[in-house]
Amino acid sequence: MEQKRQLKAVVLAAGKGTRLHDDEIDAPKVMREANGKPLLRYVLDAISFIERKDIILVVGYKKETVINAFTGYPYAIQNEQLGTGHAVMSAENQLRNYTGALLVCYGDMPAIKREVYEQLINTHFEEGNDCTLLTGESTLKMSFGRVERDENGSFLQVVEEKDCTPEQLEIKELNTGVYVFDTPLLLDSLKELKNDNSQGEYYITDVPAIMREKGAKIGILKRNLGDDIIGVNTVEQLKMVERILSLNTR
Repeated sequence: MEQKRQLKAVVLAAGKGTRLHDDEIDAPKVMREANGKPLLRYVLDAISFIERKDIILVVGYKKETVINAFTGYPYAIQNEQLGTGHAVMSAENQLRNYTGALLVCYGDMPAIKREVYEQLINTHFEEGNDCTLLTGESTLKMSFGRVERDENGSFLQVVEEKDCTPEQLEIKELNTGVYVFDTPLLLDSLKELKNDNSQGEYYITDVPAIMREKGAKIGILKRNLGDDIIGVNTVEQLKMVERILSLNTR
């Protein structure tokens, strides 16, 4: 069983954050500060139960800024922004010979707490899943994918908001974009990703459905995450995150 408890992480941190950009601050999105600390710092602190050498940062825009600020972390370079699936593919060289579990999360979602990551990982191992998604409900108006389940409540697929039908948009269960995967199955499924969607990108959100088609066991941890699932894409969301983080530390 010890082999099964192996754990690494990939943190997606390559984005420019175009809607956050201003003339005074030209930094990668994850280096924008909330309450005096980079967004990425909060995420790395929350997953610090994983050893630093086992946390791969996927960097891109102004990558040296991230690499220099967070020394000691291995990194992979995403030269083109072709979607979240493509970002994870960028770390393939570091993961090729690794057979354990892999947490995939975002460097611009600073409000998810350590206990949530730990519960997701524990659920993955305890249920013997090949992929476990973190889902939740929120009143936030953000572009989260919807989680479709079958009549038995089992996972079917994630549909990105831009690709949803009006019926799918009514689904309340949102995909946070945080997962734990069996690494060899993940790498195998990434090869089958297609970019025939409204963004022309390779979505990591398509991977659980691909794995399910192969007979993999897909699990879900559904939490009442409220505002904690906010990702930072705009100045308004950055201000909102600062308020949430301030409340979380009281």
